Amino acid sequence: MKPRGSFFDRLSSTQIVYLVALLTLIVGAVLVGTVGRNFFSQGNISSILTGTSVLGFIAIGQTLVILAGSLDLSVPYVASLASLIAAGVLANNPGNVLPGVLLTLGAAAVIGLANGLIVARLNVHGFIATLGMGLIISGYLGTNFKGSFGQTPLSFRLIGATGLGPIPISTIIMLACAGLAMLLLHRTRMGHHLYAVGGDISVARTSGIRVDAPVITAHVICSLLAGMAGLLLASRLGVGSPTVGSQGGYDLLSIAAVVLGGTLLAGGKGTITGTLGGVLIFAMLDNIMSVMQINPFLKDVVRGVVIVVAVAVYARRRIVNRPERFGPKGSAETPAAQAVPSERP
Repeated sequence: MKPRGSFFDRLSSTQIVYLVALLTLIVGAVLVGTVGRNFFSQGNISSILTGTSVLGFIAIGQTLVILAGSLDLSVPYVASLASLIAAGVLANNPGNVLPGVLLTLGAAAVIGLANGLIVARLNVHGFIATLGMGLIISGYLGTNFKGSFGQTPLSFRLIGATGLGPIPISTIIMLACAGLAMLLLHRTRMGHHLYAVGGDISVARTSGIRVDAPVITAHVICSLLAGMAGLLLASRLGVGSPTVGSQGGYDLLSIAAVVLGGTLLAGGKGTITGTLGGVLIFAMLDNIMSVMQINPFLKDVVRGVVIVVAVAVYARRRIVNRPERFGPKGSAETPAAQAVPSERP
């Protein structure tokens, strides 16, 4: 019989990421206190939650795409394009808010549909398909926009600047989107198909699942959420910017948050709650380093170390928890002895 693992080995990846978030909070409070600041002040908490909003939108969509066995590298350019469309259509006119939002999300959905069709119907890997789409959008933005464009009205800018106590409205909207994504994954047939296709597309196809639909749906939702992030960026800046998404590095950072949250990069296993934990960790790290005025380039070093350590820990746990094929004396174990409960997605 296989010996029972340690407490750490028995934790799920989601539990681990929130344990790391708790440790980050404790260490952050101590470090921020050394420079005479209060980590738990309302302003600082609001700043941390604000930092989760844009990355949170994109990381939620990226989670769906990765669960389906794909990737989306076009998200920062979709966010930039969305900010430009929104600011251009709104044109500092409160009456244009609804049509501006609908047009922005519609354009983002079309891009996501194109990504999904290329991946699912043309069998192009998501990395290449969305990289190409991102380059197309980037070229269009660089050719037609040389600086900020348009202007958002005050009523729209309030979305990115106000909150309920220390909780920004943008964070509440992001969490609502996360809740809808969790309902999709765990309460709908499409969500179950997403896990199945990401786990093993051949088995999913053999089981009668239409494998194209989950992949296309995941890409459309991912681009829609990138469009939501673009709307939020336009709300904060008051204008549209052709570089606001790429400067934020939201493509790789969103993938990092998803992986840090315990989602397998190969697809088929992961949770939205884990992703939110990864986003929170990055937001707290950025806040701590900003308050302590650490060199911006060092921030990337810290992020990189966190990502590498997280992936190494998850890889080690998979090796430790791997079922043994043979007993200690070389005799084959019984199927019951080989069965090891897997972590639920």
